[in-house]
Amino acid sequence: MRIVVVGATGNVGSAVLRRLASEPSVDAVTGLARRPPPPRAGDRVDWRSIDIGGPAAVADLVGWFQGAAAVIHLAWQIQPSHDRAQLQRTNLQGTAHVAEAAVRAGVPALIVASSVGAYAPGPKDRRITEDWPVTGIAGASYSEDKAAMEALLANVARHHPELRLVLLRPGLIFQRDAGSEVARFFIGPLAPLGLLRYRRLPVVPSHPLLRVQGVHADDVADAYVRAALADVRGAFNIAADPVLDGASLAERFGGVTVPVAPAVLRAGANATWRARLQPTEPGWVKLAAGCPLLSWRRATAELGWQPTVTALDALAELFAGMASRAGGRTAALRPRPPASRRLAAMLTGRLPGHGDPY
Repeated sequence: MRIVVVGATGNVGSAVLRRLASEPSVDAVTGLARRPPPPRAGDRVDWRSIDIGGPAAVADLVGWFQGAAAVIHLAWQIQPSHDRAQLQRTNLQGTAHVAEAAVRAGVPALIVASSVGAYAPGPKDRRITEDWPVTGIAGASYSEDKAAMEALLANVARHHPELRLVLLRPGLIFQRDAGSEVARFFIGPLAPLGLLRYRRLPVVPSHPLLRVQGVHADDVADAYVRAALADVRGAFNIAADPVLDGASLAERFGGVTVPVAPAVLRAGANATWRARLQPTEPGWVKLAAGCPLLSWRRATAELGWQPTVTALDALAELFAGMASRAGGRTAALRPRPPASRRLAAMLTGRLPGHGDPY
């Protein structure tokens, strides 16, 4: 069978391609991205270039989707954070194009990347199931747009029951090869990430609301492939233990916790974001403080899925990748340049949160 992966070059897409390469029932993979990697000998992926938010996207997608057993839609633009219209063009309009093309092409299954961020604010002392409200967290643009995307897809599912629609809602996703990508999208060019080579976080902010979940990219990829091959519908939470909070991070990375209110972190993020010093808009702090903790019981029961890497081990792997400027062969995963080049880029007008870092 053939699987199409939309957004196949980033953190999750690269892991999904690895997982598909080991799946005996899949004999062909089509990878779609704005900037596909150059072909290389032995590459099993048929790469195609597309801007899914563009006006001609649907016609191209229909052609590539025809005959596929499933489409895995992972494309989601996080930067430039100062250009919300551009992000929504890719994330909402692009998802609408993918869904329309899947229906027109008669694709049996569409598996879509959602997020814990799609949920309404929820508890930090217990774990919620997939029936928690999917209305997002006001003031966090990523969360608002994920919730809007789910509403769009719910409408598609109502009008096209022949399409088997699955949404995965993972926590934070980590792997070593994403070190440079995560640094570029969320931390910016000024942070001295080389210090992470010592595997220490001297100071860790701590607050009862600052509790989130993580999962390794390879485990998430396994869930996507299982969802594509199984006869399931609806949403699945994906995460791993332990919960990541000040205490667990301080213990693992040899630091001390410092009580900090989320409002203080938001103020700092807001000031540095508006000053163009780093690319993360302050809504991400609101999202971290408001997002619920996830139960992945349904994924275990219906997909046979379980995480194989702990959240702390996955995060340690990401930190190692950041310290070593790790990356991959795709544009999205390209290695972080040296400090001199990052500073030169800022001086010539390439500021965090602006332009196209992909």
